[in-house]
Amino acid sequence: MVRPETFTAARVLSEKLPFPLRRLADLAYNYWWSWSGDRLSLFQTIDPQEWKRCGHNPVAILESASYERLTQLAEDPYYLGQVSALAQDFDTYMSQQDTWVSRVAPQVSKENPIAYFCAEFGIHESLPIYSGGLGILAGDHLKSASDLGVPMVGIGLLYKQGYFRQRLNSSGWQEDYYVDNQFHQMPIELIKNDHGEPITIQLEIRQRNVKVQIWRALVGRVTLYLLDSDRHDNDPIDRWLTGHLYGGNQETRIAQEVVLGIGGVRALTALGIQPAVYHLNEGHAAFCTLEVCRQQIELTGRSFYDIETDVRNRCVFTTHTPVPAGHDVFSPDLMDSYFAHYWTQLRLSREQFLALGARRLGDPWEPFGMTVLALRMCRTSNGVSQLHGEVSRKMWTVLYPQYSEEKVPIGYITNGVHAPTWTAPLIADLYNQYLGADWKNRAIDPETWAKVDDIPNAELWYRHQILKERLIAYTRFQVKKCRESRGEGWERIQAAENLLDPKVLTIGFARRFSPYKRGYLLMSDEERALRIFGNSDRPVQIVFAGKSHPADEEGKRIIQRLMEWCKHPSLLHRVAFIEDYDIYTGQKLVQGVDVWLNNPRRPLEASGTSGQKVCFNGGINCSVLDGWWCEGYKQGVNGWAIGEDAHTSDQELQDRIDSESLYKLLEEEIVPLYYNQDEKGIPHGWVQMMKGSIKTNSPLFNTDRMIADYVSQVYVPEISRTVKPILGKVSV
Repeated sequence: MVRPETFTAARVLSEKLPFPLRRLADLAYNYWWSWSGDRLSLFQTIDPQEWKRCGHNPVAILESASYERLTQLAEDPYYLGQVSALAQDFDTYMSQQDTWVSRVAPQVSKENPIAYFCAEFGIHESLPIYSGGLGILAGDHLKSASDLGVPMVGIGLLYKQGYFRQRLNSSGWQEDYYVDNQFHQMPIELIKNDHGEPITIQLEIRQRNVKVQIWRALVGRVTLYLLDSDRHDNDPIDRWLTGHLYGGNQETRIAQEVVLGIGGVRALTALGIQPAVYHLNEGHAAFCTLEVCRQQIELTGRSFYDIETDVRNRCVFTTHTPVPAGHDVFSPDLMDSYFAHYWTQLRLSREQFLALGARRLGDPWEPFGMTVLALRMCRTSNGVSQLHGEVSRKMWTVLYPQYSEEKVPIGYITNGVHAPTWTAPLIADLYNQYLGADWKNRAIDPETWAKVDDIPNAELWYRHQILKERLIAYTRFQVKKCRESRGEGWERIQAAENLLDPKVLTIGFARRFSPYKRGYLLMSDEERALRIFGNSDRPVQIVFAGKSHPADEEGKRIIQRLMEWCKHPSLLHRVAFIEDYDIYTGQKLVQGVDVWLNNPRRPLEASGTSGQKVCFNGGINCSVLDGWWCEGYKQGVNGWAIGEDAHTSDQELQDRIDSESLYKLLEEEIVPLYYNQDEKGIPHGWVQMMKGSIKTNSPLFNTDRMIADYVSQVYVPEISRTVKPILGKVSV
C-alpha cells in the first residue's frame, strides 16, 4: 500500500517558499481550495496576470512567483491571516471523523472504498482532462463524496493534450488545436515506489506490452488516480493512447477503454486498494468488470460462470445518455484484435466472450456493446433522471425478454451539482448571513433554503447585478481578444468594449453544440428573433458558449450560424459567443445570467446539470421538459417550460412547436416580468421567481443529495430502509 507520506510534491514545493507561506503548498496540492471560501483571492493575489496566464494553476503560480514577491506577502499580516485561517479550515476538514457517512453507513471503510471509474473528470480548469457534462458531474461526485466522508477513489486517464481547444476563424468556422499539459507543473504527482521509480502496471494491447504509470490528484478527502501511457519505454503509438480525450478512431477508443477498465483495476491492485464496490460512470469503463473476473479466476481457480455472480454483486453502473453515439460498440474483428489473448484467461470461448456484449445473441456480426457489457455485469444500473430511467428501460428492454418494459431493472438517481463549487462567493456570502454559516452542510434540507425569503429583494438583486456585470466584462475581454487574434478591423475590435449591457435581460446558452441540443432554435425565425432582441424599449441579449465535437460537421455549422448573428447590424451589441468553453467560463455564465436556456429534442437530454448550477445563483431556467427539469419545474414559481411535454419523431414539427413556444414565453411572460421594475430599478416579481428557483431546486439538485441516494440505494443498499431516497429509485 502506498502511504500518504510518499506524496512528496507538496513538501518539495513548501521548502521553496518563505516559512510563513509554506502551508500554501499543502493547499495548492489539494483541490479542496477550489471550493473553499477564499478561492478567489488566495493565489490570485500573488500575481493576478500570471494567475490568469497559467490557467488558475496554484502550483504553477507558486513555482513562477519571484522570491522577492513571496517575501512581500510573507510580511503582510492580512495575507498571512488569510493563509492561516484557510490552512486551519483545511486541517479541520481533512481530520474530521464525524461525517455523514460515518453516521449512516459506518460499514463503508477506507480499507475497502468505492472505486469510481470515469473517462473524464472536471475537477477544475487547471486540470484539463474533461470535455463537458459527464466530466463535470464526475468531478462534483468526488467533491460531495469528500464532503460527506464517503471513502472513495476515482480512476481516470491523464491525457497529454486533454480535449481539443477551440478557436473560430474569420468565417465563424470552428478550428481545433491541442496544447500539451505540463504534468510536472500541475497539482498532481506521479506515484513512485520506495526506490523512487514510478509504479507501473502492464497491459497487452494488440500484441504489444504497454506500461502505464499512475498519477494522483487530491480532491479533499478523495484521491483521484490517473493512468498515463506516455513513457519512453512504450512504442510511440502507445505513448499516445492517453494523448487525447475522445479523439482518434475506433482503435484508439477501444485501447483507451482497455487502459481505463482493465488498467484501472490493475492499478488499484498495484496500490494495494481493494474496493468494496466498482462504480462504472458510463460504459467506457465496462472492461473493468472483466478484469475483476480475471483476477478472481486467477485467485480461486474457479470458472467464469462460478464467480460471475460474486463479481456482479461488487459492480454498479450509471448510464448517461439515450443518444446512440454515447454508447460505444466495437466490431467482432476489432474485439478479436484486442481480446484474443484475454478471453482464454477468463476460460471462455470466443463466442461466450462476445456474447457478453451482444444485444442479440447468436448473430456473428453483432457488435460488442460496452453498455450491454455493463448492464450484464453489474448488480444495479441507473439512469440520471426519472425520465431518463424510463427511456433507458425502453432502450434496453431487448436484453430483458423476461420482463415487461416497466419492470426492466434500470432505475434512476437524478444528477445534481456541487453547491460550493458553483455558487458565486458573493451569493454564498449572502447565504452565510441569512441561511447560516453552515448552509453548505445542510444543502439537502428544504428548511435551509426556506430562509431565502428573508433576504431583502434589493440585496439579492444588487448582488446578482454585480455578477452580471462581471460576466459582461469577462465576455467583452474574451471576445475582444479573439477578434484581435483573427485580425479583424479596428472598429470591430473596439466594438467589443460596448458588447452587452448590464441593464438588459441576459440569456445564457452554453453546452456542446450537437444538433439535438438545437443551439439555433432561438434564431430559427429571423424576423421574430430580431423583433425580440432589437426592441429598443425592452431589449434582450444572449451569451453563447460551447464546442462541437471535431467530427460533428453539423454542430460546427450551428456555431457558424451563431457567429453570423453576432455580426448582424441589428444585433451587434446583443449577441456574443465566448470561445474555448471551460469550467471557468461556465462558472461566470451560470453565476451571471438572468435566464438559462435549454432546448434539446426530447427525450435526448438524460439529465443536464448546467441549469441546476444557475439555480444556486438565483438564475431562472427556461427549458424544454426533459432531463432534470421534468422533476424541477414548478409552473409560475421557478421558471418556464418550453413547448409541450410530448415526444414526436417529426423533428421539423417539434422545432416549430418549441420555437413558437419560446418566442411566446419571451414576448408575453419573461420580458414583461423582467422589465416591470420599481423606481429603484428592482423587478420585485422577477426577484420572487429568483427566490423560487433557489428554494425549490437547491435542496434537490445538489450532489450531496445525489451521493446520499447512491450510498443508500447503490453502494450500501442494506441501509435503504433507514435512509430513504430523495430523487431516485434503483432495484437491487
